[in-house]
Order: sequence, then C-alpha cells, then structure tokens
Amino acid sequence: MSEKYFTPDEKKVLIANYRSLLRLTVGVVMRDDIKKVRSAIAEGVKNGHCPRDRYGINPVLHSIKTATALCDGISPDRNMVVAILLNNFYRSSFLDIANLKTDWDEDIAKLVKGLLKVSTLYSRQAAVESENFRKLLLTFAEDIRVIIIMIVDRMVLMKAINHHSNDKYVHDVAYEANYLYAPLAHRLGLYAIKSQLEDMSLKYTSRDTYTQIASKLNETKEKRDAYIADFIRPIKEKLQSEGLRFEIKGRTKSIYSIWNKMKKQNNDIDKIYDLFAVRVILDSPIEKEKSDCWLAYSLITDMYQPNPSRMKDYLSIPKSNGYESLHTTVYGPENRWVEVQIRTKRMDLVAEKGFAAHWKYKGIKSEANLDTWMNNVRDILEAAETGPMELMKNMKMDIYDKEVFVFTPKGDLYKLPLGASVLDFAFNIHSKLGCSCIGAKVNGKNQKLNYRLKSGDSVEILTSSNQSPKLDWLSFVVTSKARNKIRQTVHEMNNKSAEFGKELLQRRMKNRKIEVDEAVLMKLIKKLGFKTVTDFYDGIAQEKVEVNDIIEEYEALEKKQGENFEARSAEGFVLQPHVNEETANSDVLVIGNNIKGINYRMAKCCNPIYGDGVFGFVSAEGVIKIHRHDCPNAANIKEKYPYRLITTKWSGKLGEQFGATVRIVGHDDIGIVNNVTSIILKEKGVSLRNISIDSNDGLFQGYLVVGVSDTQTLNNLMKKIKTVKGVKDVQRSN
Repeated sequence: MSEKYFTPDEKKVLIANYRSLLRLTVGVVMRDDIKKVRSAIAEGVKNGHCPRDRYGINPVLHSIKTATALCDGISPDRNMVVAILLNNFYRSSFLDIANLKTDWDEDIAKLVKGLLKVSTLYSRQAAVESENFRKLLLTFAEDIRVIIIMIVDRMVLMKAINHHSNDKYVHDVAYEANYLYAPLAHRLGLYAIKSQLEDMSLKYTSRDTYTQIASKLNETKEKRDAYIADFIRPIKEKLQSEGLRFEIKGRTKSIYSIWNKMKKQNNDIDKIYDLFAVRVILDSPIEKEKSDCWLAYSLITDMYQPNPSRMKDYLSIPKSNGYESLHTTVYGPENRWVEVQIRTKRMDLVAEKGFAAHWKYKGIKSEANLDTWMNNVRDILEAAETGPMELMKNMKMDIYDKEVFVFTPKGDLYKLPLGASVLDFAFNIHSKLGCSCIGAKVNGKNQKLNYRLKSGDSVEILTSSNQSPKLDWLSFVVTSKARNKIRQTVHEMNNKSAEFGKELLQRRMKNRKIEVDEAVLMKLIKKLGFKTVTDFYDGIAQEKVEVNDIIEEYEALEKKQGENFEARSAEGFVLQPHVNEETANSDVLVIGNNIKGINYRMAKCCNPIYGDGVFGFVSAEGVIKIHRHDCPNAANIKEKYPYRLITTKWSGKLGEQFGATVRIVGHDDIGIVNNVTSIILKEKGVSLRNISIDSNDGLFQGYLVVGVSDTQTLNNLMKKIKTVKGVKDVQRSN
C-alpha cells in the first residue's frame, strides 16, 4: 500500500490490528480470502479510491479496526469480515455488485449493498432519535448482520474521535450513537457495547460531568460486584426460606446511568442513593402479586434499615404508563445506601418494554415487533458455541414487514401499516389535512389518494378547500384513525343534513296544524324502508322524498291506527300479565290501584330508574310504558293522550339494577378516562355496561352506560366523577 496513505502512527495501529485480525479469524476466514482482500485494498488505494473523509478519518484503517473489534466481541462469520473490509471500495465505485458476486459470493454482495443502503438514510436529515428512524434503519438493512456491523462500526468511530479537533462533529456522532445505536445494542443483548456507546457519548458531550462522576466511582469493578454479592446473599436465604420463587439482579450503575439519575433528581452524585441497585423479580401468579411483593419488602426491610422518605409504592397506585413496582432504599453494609426494586415478572416486562407489553403478557396477539425478534437473535448469540452468525445468514429482516416508514419533505418520519395509502398518511399527520386531501407528491411525482406507500417514500400532501370526505374512501384506507375520522365526518355531515330535513318536516306539519305522534311517525319511516331516522330526515333534505307526500302518508296511517284503537279510559284497559325480563321475581311498580305483575316496560326514550318521578302510558299494543315526568316526550303524551295515562309509582326498594346513561365532557388529558372508569369500577352497587368516547381539539365527550339501583346511587356517582381533574361537566342523558 502507498506509504503516503498512512501516517507513522496509523501504520503502527494498522499492523497491530491486522495481526490481531489474522489471529482472530483463524478458522473463519481462509488464507486465500485474506490475500484477495489485501490485494483489492492495495489496488483501490493505489488508484485513489477511499481517500480520507472530510473529518480526516482513514476509511481503510477504520474498516480493519471494525473487523477486529467485531471478531473480538461477537464471533462473526467470514462474509461479515470480508464485507466490512470491501465496503468502502463499493461506496467509491471501485467495486460493483457484479464484481462482488463474481469474485466473492452473493451473500457478501448483499451485505455490502445493505451497508450502503443504510448509509443513504442520513441524507434525509431525519431525526435519528426517532423510534421510527430506528425501525426504518432495520427495514433498509434487510439483514441483521448489517445492523451488528453498524453498531460495532459506531463504537470504533467513537473511540477514534476522542480529542478530535472538530467539536461539532464529535458532538453529532456522540448524539447519534446514544439515541440510535446504543438502544439497538441493548435490544440485541450487546450490553458491553451499549455501555461503551453511552459512556463515550456522555464523555464527548459533557466531558466535565463525565470526569466528575468517574472520579467519584473510584472503586474497582471487582470490589463493587463483591459488595453487591454480599448484600444479596442474606436476602436470597430469607426469600427461599419463605418459599418464594424469584431471581435477583444486582449491579452498579454505569456513569451514563448515574448522570441520567442526577438530571432527573436534580441532585449531585453525593445525593444519589442508588449507585448500588438490586432488583428482586418474583415469579408469582397474578392473584398473589401484591401480597408476595409486600412479603418480600417486609423480609428485606427487617434485615436492612429502610429510608422512609425514599419509599415509593407503585403497586397501590401504578404510574400512568402502567409501571408497577415497590421501591425502597435501605442502609446496607459499609454504611452505603442501596436501592431495592421489588416486582413480579409481569411487572418487570411492563417496566422494561412499556405498557403495550402488558397486553402481550395477557396473551393478546399483537403485530410482530422488534423486541421479540431481537430477543431471538440475542438467544442465538448467547447459546451458539461457534459461528452464531452462520445461523443468521438466512434470517430475514422481516420484523417490520407489516409496516412502512415514510418521510415528510422536512425529514420527519412516520410509521404506517403495510398497504397504507396517501390518504392514510394525511390523516395520520392531522385530521383536517386528511379531510381536505386531494392527492400527494411522492418522491416528486403526483400520486392519487389511493396510492400505496413504500418504506423510504418522501410524501408531500396536496389539499383543496373544496374537498370533503366520501364514504368510498373507506374502500382503500387501512388505518383506524382514517376510517374513524371519515365515518365521523360523513356522519356529522349527514346529521347536519338530517337536522335541516327534520326542521323542514316539522315546519310543514305545524303549518298544517298536525300534532306529530312519534309512534305513528316511526311506523311510517319503517314502512318507507329507511333503516334509521337520520336516513329518513337526510332523505328529505336531499329531496329523495317529497315532504308533502310524507305528510299525506302520515295522515293516512294515523287515521287508520285511530280507527283500530277505541278511545277509552286507562282504568278500563285490559292488561296482560307479564314478567319483566329485567326485574323477574320482584314487584317493582304499583300501577293504578296496586295492580302488580301487569304488562309494563321502561320507555327507551328516557330510561327511568328507581327514584325518578314516573307515569304510565297505555300504548296501542296494550303495554304500559313507564316514562319519567321530565321525558322529552312527556308533554306531548300528556296533552294528546290524557285518557291513556295511568298513575304510577315505585313499590318498595328495588334490588335489581337499571341502565342509566351519563354524558361526560372534559379535557383530553392522558389518563382521565382511566380515572373516571376507575371510580365507576370501585363504586359499590354500580356496574359499567358500555363506554363511548370521542375527542376533538383537546376536549373529549363520552357516554357511559352504568347499571345502578336508584337515583341516589346515580347522583352520588356523578358527584364523584365531577371531582376528577379535567372533567368539565357531568349530566344524565336520556
């Protein structure tokens, strides 16, 4: 190789790493491979390929360091080593895919191509701390070995830029390593690399802080590990004697972890209690989780003095994200404070992977995700005795084969389900954008609303003020947000139209001095073939039916029904015996002169419950319908049919539950719905039967159907709901 290509110091490092690489690849890379790679590198350098990058990094030396680090820490396969060493020459166009396939093999060509494809993502200037960027990186890589190479590559680069003259470059590399590659290393089980990436990131972005913490942690790792082992030993013995099944993890926090804790607590290192941390994870059935955790807490605090001010009970009141655990800080040997966390396996899963893991733990099927797939890879890394990468050759990076990741023109990254259209993307950004969307420019080309997006697409939404949602949009959108908003908007448009139609019909009937009997009108609507009342009124507004024809048919139907119903007093009406389905074996109402067991039902229009002022109305079918005095239809019924009314009152104390609807309006804050439903579930004698929530512009409106025994119970429940922070109004709804 050219003597000018390497400085004297670089040449020494090159020779040392080259020798280490030869030693580490014995039995993995053949001698002929080494010769071919060395020849390709020499030829490429000679022809001016792979010059130093703009930050002065020598790419050939860097690739040899990366290959050495990979062999030292992970035991890669032969193709990974070769791909790392040839990658730079493919980027510089000295080698192409055809050369790689011919001179090497298709698998090496695939790895080299994957490394280049991943590097193109950075040209989008997307925020690397985005979880979606991480997922898109995995999608583009196509092969898990590419990701492993990238992680090791970043670790080698981080070591190389210590004291680099370009502070901004060092800061950017450190930032990217912390937010992108350290989490990937953690999920793959590459914990040593993960800790190095995080610690070096802190060192380069806040060197003074790093140095301060490092100087405080002056004990050796062996001494700290020995301390934790001594601390854990008696705890294990005590828990075992009580028959508990468990595992205990003890550790000393890394410099980066300690710094994180200092930031959150706004303290210096002397006031951070949990430099030594112990986690007790119990294997307990769900019904015994809390009692076992408190038992373990009692046993541990009997042995070590607890600090009451550091006690945190997330069992009784879990965090809003679902986190459950008992935290205590105890006074351990050598006058040191040690934090102890006590939780169960289920709680630990939620703590490690977020609230969604709670549903996975309960057996609810979810889409393929990175954590599950990465854990399989980690198991292979840990279990395989030799050549684990050979087992990964045919493992496809299909963990996100049901998702696509697309960019906005500004570089923001969004995740959507596979098959998502331009319209799905528009609704995902904002509902108003979706409602006015007429198409998009995808990678600079105009596309229709139903264009299916692919990972890596750059999408600019096009809108028009004249656009409005259509029901046929439902045929190609796939996201629930888009589908729900389209249905909601079309429904609101139909409702507005229906309101207009209803006003039109009422005005015409009033002009003709016709009093509307809702029962007759409902029969007419059914006769005309409308599925809902809204469809009927919308049909009037859209002029699908003529108003005058409706009125004529209504009058004819009312006249016919009047002929079939002989007007007589309620006292003389023949009542049919009937057992109420909701209140079987209980005398709930006294109707007229203490008549019991007659054919009565609760009116659906006002849903009376025990304690409401009520009256009975004898319907044409011979059924007495029970209405509240404040029922929306009460005035019309009493005025038009006084001869059908019957005295009604409640008999004794009802033991059964009635359904009552409560309307709630409040701020759309995280956890507010959980707080409301929690009150209902804890209230004695109350059951939650149904819930419907809709949110818009920071507010939510909900309808709760609850089972209650009487009005007093309902009123007490509503008062308690009103005390929830963020609730603006609570009303009983008909």
